[in-house]
Amino acid sequence: MSGQTLDRRGLWIAIASFLLWGVMPLWWHLMKSVPSLQIVLHRIAWSAVIVGAFLFWRDGRGWLKRALSKPNTWWMLALSGVLIGFNWGLYIWAVNAGHVVESSLGYFINPLLNVLLGVVFLRERLGRVQWMSVAIATLGVAWLTFRFGQLPWIALALAASFALYGLIRKLAAVDSIDGLGVEGAYLFLPVVAMLVWSETHGQGGFFDGYGVAMSVMLVVSGALTALPLVGFAYAVRRVPLSIIGLLQYVAPTMQFLIGVFVFHEAFDRDRAVGFAFIWIALAIFAIDGALRARRANARAPLVPAASPR
Repeated sequence: MSGQTLDRRGLWIAIASFLLWGVMPLWWHLMKSVPSLQIVLHRIAWSAVIVGAFLFWRDGRGWLKRALSKPNTWWMLALSGVLIGFNWGLYIWAVNAGHVVESSLGYFINPLLNVLLGVVFLRERLGRVQWMSVAIATLGVAWLTFRFGQLPWIALALAASFALYGLIRKLAAVDSIDGLGVEGAYLFLPVVAMLVWSETHGQGGFFDGYGVAMSVMLVVSGALTALPLVGFAYAVRRVPLSIIGLLQYVAPTMQFLIGVFVFHEAFDRDRAVGFAFIWIALAIFAIDGALRARRANARAPLVPAASPR
């Protein structure tokens, strides 16, 4: 970070966001008595309310016009909203169905899948070391598939949906919080309609059935969804991406440890071998990225740090 002072507040907010994501399996597990679909619907609805209220408080109604001002943004954010909703739903189901370890694998794979999407859709080029990382991770997935007779589909679906979500958000080029607000606005009415139907047809229990404590937890789930996303959006503008890139492994590492040591999910030698391939690939990828960033900083001229927007 040549010529630039590290924003400590941004760094701590980034760490807090990743730590919160890391312990989320514990929260969803506490709510396992509620059907996964109901948790997802409430998560989307309450996070949309919280993010929308924040944006109206910060910018008034102008935020929506600003977010949709660019061509094609409206349908891209609709698609990204569907992808993130699917990702949340699959993740909550996987946690409460006893697949926390495989879910963590998805978020370990995600950075490498982001790289591949960059090559395919953004015409980015990879160096030999980066290609080697992708190849090693592919071997890990192939090993898990061979040893257990099926693809680790939960991990791959989580990684693919989140990577595609990130690609669309990059192409849409909308402020992170504004984009989240638009996604929530698209999903809000269909989700509320599903919640009303559930309550009136005996499939829900928010007002009568789950209990006060569980209903409060469903509301809090919206805040726990929104807070780390807002925190991440704040931090990513103030902390170098090289540091953010390393911190992103905090959450899946914590999820993995929770799956093995708290929920006592199976993690035998065969699974360890598959994970080891992927961890080695990520280590090579992260070290290569850090070296590239250091070389780029060494070549860059010394300039005063810009004030965050």
